[in-house]
Amino acid sequence: MESRSNKMKKGLEKAPHRSLLYALGLTKAEIDRPLVGIVNAANEVVPGHIHLSKLAEAAKAGVRIAGGTPLEFPAIAVCDGLAMNHEGMRFSLPSREIIADSIEIMARAHAFDALVFIPNCDKCVPGMLMAMMRLNIPSVLVSGGPMLPGYSMKGKSDLITVFEGVGRVRQGKMTEEELEALTEGACPGCGSCAGMFTANSMNCLAETIGVALPGNGTIPAVSAARVRLAKQAGMQVMEMLQKDIKPLDIVTEKSVANAVAVDMALGCSTNTVLHLPAVFGEAGLHLSLDIFDKVSRHTPNLCHLSPAGSHHMVDLDCAGGIPAVMAELASAGRIHTECITVTGKTVGENIADKKILDESVIRPISKAYSQQGGIAILRGSLAPEGAVVKQSAVAPEMMCRDVKARVFTSEEGAMQAILQGEIKPNDAVVIQYEGPRGGPGMREMLSATAAITGMGLGKDVALLTDGRFSGGTNGAAIGHISPEAADGGPIRLVQDGDIIHIDIPNRVLDLVVSEEELQKRAAAFVMPEKEIKYPVLKRYAAMVSSAATGAAYKK
Repeated sequence: MESRSNKMKKGLEKAPHRSLLYALGLTKAEIDRPLVGIVNAANEVVPGHIHLSKLAEAAKAGVRIAGGTPLEFPAIAVCDGLAMNHEGMRFSLPSREIIADSIEIMARAHAFDALVFIPNCDKCVPGMLMAMMRLNIPSVLVSGGPMLPGYSMKGKSDLITVFEGVGRVRQGKMTEEELEALTEGACPGCGSCAGMFTANSMNCLAETIGVALPGNGTIPAVSAARVRLAKQAGMQVMEMLQKDIKPLDIVTEKSVANAVAVDMALGCSTNTVLHLPAVFGEAGLHLSLDIFDKVSRHTPNLCHLSPAGSHHMVDLDCAGGIPAVMAELASAGRIHTECITVTGKTVGENIADKKILDESVIRPISKAYSQQGGIAILRGSLAPEGAVVKQSAVAPEMMCRDVKARVFTSEEGAMQAILQGEIKPNDAVVIQYEGPRGGPGMREMLSATAAITGMGLGKDVALLTDGRFSGGTNGAAIGHISPEAADGGPIRLVQDGDIIHIDIPNRVLDLVVSEEELQKRAAAFVMPEKEIKYPVLKRYAAMVSSAATGAAYKK
């Protein structure tokens, strides 16, 4: 196969190009070898990314071992935890599109033969996967790995424990001194936050899809095994180049089904319902909300990782990791084992000898937490195009309930009411105008949901929004309500005191208001004007699609 990079470095007319490659310090032998881009999202801002340069060095060593020449370039990343609950969160979801665009620019401009992608946190992983699909050259993704949980006299902790601690302080169940001690130890070092939150969800699903090596989702960030995995990724991408195995050979309708099945079995973040459609859309595959719901109804939930339970990613790794989960699902015919992966082998070959090593962490299907998956898609008069809830993290008391609306037009207003004790049992905190376009940026509401839980209201209060939630959210948090308020969705018409009917088992989300009254409200409705200060958000609001289709840019 003709080297892609040859069009940049071979022939008489490319002498100037070779001169620039020599300027990098490359030798003739290095220039003659395949050029492999190493996309490194390391920075000193995001805890999940502070160690990625070490993994990039390992990946480059792997490329050199296998006869290639690695060339590193950067990608940005936003820490959703640091961006939470202020205007910074508006920039998190837009960063996904910018990451994808910038990688595509670098890779096409410099004619790489292959790529190794090194992300870790929330929007960086799907952004890199989107770029991988667009470029469709031999590629492997190797993430930075999960953070270890924090440990104290009171047991294990993570970032969500701290968020919930804010509500506990307000309720008088924890002192500010105790909270401050918790903040110092809950996040003990590098890696993506320790539970089954968005970053770890996407890293696990990259492994499931087959574009990352086994272990990608669960090997701890601080482990030497993570360094070896990065080295192996560098070697593996060279084998893929030799065999001309490309992402679109791996990402098929069957690997889509595998990803959604594992998503449901693990109880992944609701953000996967945004990211998987965007990633697969770049591969020319349509992934609707209906597919998530269909698969969820027939896929058992095998894991209760934080925030749904007490286990963390390191526990999942020790229990056998994603290969063990896939092997258990495959035993019941819920995995397409013939799908090819970056190992050069099929899924079936990769998981042939894998088994559950700790049934308290990964339950066998016969002892599943439930016979349905972790995520449910709700529809009804409040969400004609759908809404998303992590049903595996909802208390039984909230699975079917009528609640009274308390309406807010921003997260800040809702947060103030929650912390001041204005929200009572049987209320539904309804936050409008936080969708992809209306926010803009579709902010996560982790501060609000964690405050509700921390104040002891998790079993009695719902939170509904056209925005979204962190993968660390638990409770009756129903997001992605579509159409969003800014696009004329019914959520814009909800008023204080309205009754909202939630029926998660039957997938219903209804606004219990007569059609006549809704028509009257719609006729009198005036869309509030919202100034968008920043150019990047103005562009995003103008170009973004509905959350129901992944909040990607309109084609």
